[in-house]
Amino acid sequence: MHCPFCRHGDTKVSDSRATEDGSAIRRRRACPMCERKFTTVEQIVLTVVKRSGVVEAFSRDKVIRGVSKACKGRPVTPAQLASLAQRVEESLRASGFAEIPSEKIGVAILGPLEELDAVAYLRFASVYKNYDSVDDFQREIDALRLGATEAVAPKGREVLVGAANQEPLIS
Repeated sequence: MHCPFCRHGDTKVSDSRATEDGSAIRRRRACPMCERKFTTVEQIVLTVVKRSGVVEAFSRDKVIRGVSKACKGRPVTPAQLASLAQRVEESLRASGFAEIPSEKIGVAILGPLEELDAVAYLRFASVYKNYDSVDDFQREIDALRLGATEAVAPKGREVLVGAANQEPLIS
């Protein structure tokens, strides 16, 4: 790491810590040449690949905005929405991929949202899974009652449940 003050090419790390949410590493560094100290933050940049092929940076705020529409009129606090967005980001980071298809974000939202509020889950799922009939809603409600929401696939897609981790995979 180059010193930002004197551009010396070899700085020393004196302390490394994870940030509170665990999404980055904060390193305290010192330059042996000019003896100045500075902090760097290292973070894997998550990018979202949209259906159109456009790539953009992952945004917790965008997750919150999308989910808040489904939570309108429900007893869900902004802090709960922020926590849900953090859980979604953590699960996406845990996947080990820096580029995430947008469909995977919808899948990552469904589980935490169902735990948070079943009605908001149903609203979000109806848009994400592209419901076009009362039967689609009824199947989802039945699945909610049985606790098997991962078995209900979005329209035009098939859900395969991975044997090792029991996580739904959209194909």
